[in-house]
Amino acid sequence: MSDITPEDRSNAATGHKANLSNPSTSEESKQNSRQALKELGGEDAFYGKDKQGDDAPAAGMGNDGNVLGGHKATLSNPNSSEEAKAHSKQVLKDAGAQ
Repeated sequence: MSDITPEDRSNAATGHKANLSNPSTSEESKQNSRQALKELGGEDAFYGKDKQGDDAPAAGMGNDGNVLGGHKATLSNPNSSEEAKAHSKQVLKDAGAQ
């Protein structure tokens, strides 16, 4: 995974995190996702989160407008989970953008 971009790492971590919250997923699959998340860097694997866990972009990774725009897009995407929409709504509220 040496050539993996921050976006790719974040996307992989997001998929594994979703697997962990899926009640239809087997315990074996969840254990594999826990291990994969650990190997990806845990919470630090998520794009746009700095060391304090904020959703502000980390140094050199995009800009606030792009991050907030992504969260706005999540709210109108019919394929986004309710959990993702709730998270995006909170991020936008905290940023004063909604």
